[in-house]
Amino acid sequence: MKSILRSALLATALLGLSALPATAEDKPFIIVQSTTSTQNSGLYDHILPIFTEATGIEVRVVAVGTGQALKNAQNGDGDVLLVHAKPAEEKFVADGWGVERFDVMYNDFVIVGPKDDPAKVKETVGIGPALAAIMNATAPFASRGDDSGTHKKEVALWKTAGLDPSGASGTWYRETGSGMGATLNVAAGMGAYALTDRATWLKFANKGDLEIVYEGDPALFNQYGVILVNPERHSHVKAVEAQAFIDWLLSEAGQSAIASYTRNGSPLFTPNATSTRIKPAG
Repeated sequence: MKSILRSALLATALLGLSALPATAEDKPFIIVQSTTSTQNSGLYDHILPIFTEATGIEVRVVAVGTGQALKNAQNGDGDVLLVHAKPAEEKFVADGWGVERFDVMYNDFVIVGPKDDPAKVKETVGIGPALAAIMNATAPFASRGDDSGTHKKEVALWKTAGLDPSGASGTWYRETGSGMGATLNVAAGMGAYALTDRATWLKFANKGDLEIVYEGDPALFNQYGVILVNPERHSHVKAVEAQAFIDWLLSEAGQSAIASYTRNGSPLFTPNATSTRIKPAG
């Protein structure tokens, strides 16, 4: 059923985009429920104008933590979901709230901390020992604590390491309940360690005394996925325009746009759609 629905939407998108109204007041738009990292990194400022110019479709982004984005999409408050918590995304589709999930791009997570590295994280090998060093030193650690994709990843990393910092909540373990940028501001202000996606870190201006103290572990891989909110669950979903956006992201044009977004010569995301999609007419 999912593949049939998706095929029908793709065919309709390719035929229907040419008939979309051209006047400014009638300009079509979609709502993307998104993780904050893609917004904070500046990626949307780079790629969305390219998509809109090609298709005439405006994209309005609601940037919240992945957990909230999933809830919003389940409630029908959006047309497309673009987040980074694959197990939760797969459950969203399995429960019938989304049509199909596709890999779009990836980057990685890093641990940042004070340059003098009081917990000696730089001397560790493996993410488990790195987290254990922070806990054993009772060094300040700023956690997003907001059920975002980054927070879900952080919780999973502590669990895999056999550690549970929740008992130290409010002491050395500080849960901000905020987005990535705000959490990094807290970490910079109190000289704390924090887990962040690399893209947000590269764009973040208020680094203060913080620097990357741990990186490169395969466990820190950070995959992003895109899903069409199921129009059979929410009839108001703009399935044609939303499918056009998804197909553009997965197309050669969209993947090239993602790859071309760099900062100081470094790519912030690496496109990895498993196949090239037909580009919408525009």
